[in-house]
Amino acid sequence: MIKILANDGIHPDGRLLLEEADYLVEDTRIPQEELPARIGEYDVLIVRSATKVNKEVIDAGKNLKIIARGGVGVDNIDIEYAKSKGIQVYNTPNASSRAVAELTFAHIYSLARSLNRSNREMPGGDFKKLKKAYEAGFQVKGKTLGIVGFGRIGQEVARIALGTGMRVRAHDPFVQEAEIGIQLLEYPDMRLCVKVRTEPLERILRESDFITFHIPGINESLVKAGEIASMRDGVFLINTARGGVIEEKAMLEALDSGKIAGVGLDVFENEPTPSDAVLRHPKVSVTPHIGAGTIEAQSYIGMELADKIIAYFGDDK
Repeated sequence: MIKILANDGIHPDGRLLLEEADYLVEDTRIPQEELPARIGEYDVLIVRSATKVNKEVIDAGKNLKIIARGGVGVDNIDIEYAKSKGIQVYNTPNASSRAVAELTFAHIYSLARSLNRSNREMPGGDFKKLKKAYEAGFQVKGKTLGIVGFGRIGQEVARIALGTGMRVRAHDPFVQEAEIGIQLLEYPDMRLCVKVRTEPLERILRESDFITFHIPGINESLVKAGEIASMRDGVFLINTARGGVIEEKAMLEALDSGKIAGVGLDVFENEPTPSDAVLRHPKVSVTPHIGAGTIEAQSYIGMELADKIIAYFGDDK
């Protein structure tokens, strides 16, 4: 029987599919330091962000055929080493795109209307003073949204942005053009399609009112002091991709100077202990890395993982 360790858990819908295929699924978490001693029992290892699948774990996984990551990024898996050992590495690029895109817009609207500051300051605060301070919000319709990283999530962000009346600009070295389809649920026969051509990063940084990042993990920050200097005064930045895409020291300096008007962050340089200066900054809207954290997305992730595992093994159980 194929044994699966879902070390960071799996949604019941995904677990049900695997168990209906007669696989044994265990989801009692094995601590990182104990994992090398135990992983040899399993054919499949499913992780999220918490478990690090390094060389030591891979070497100890004598029976491993699959390492599966519930989510888009695979920063916590040594992919090349796993592949050198003949182990398949899967992730779930389709399942959480809408969830991340909607969180991106939650931060955009929060910053546009100072929701993050109102929520912090209204309890015990001066109502009239706060009303005067935050009644000068603005609407996002007509603003330019720059999307850096135009894969599935970036395109989903574009879909929402077009629906709100924003101008959409995009950059991606691997995508030249994407057709963004907007389906109206009340009118299933109607579908609006817009073609978006990607542009150089420098132009996106220079001409956008909001810039949102949807790129995989990188070795060094994409946005540093030089890139920030090239942006419009009063720009807003959103990062729901990976911590470190925006260099936090340069970001804080630009927030204090007013160069950056606000930042929305779901990811941080030092997770799970982000900088207190970042968390407490009045111009920063924060969430604790919950981009894929919706009921629907977790179900989709579990089922996508299950489908890939079942397809790999086929009838060989």
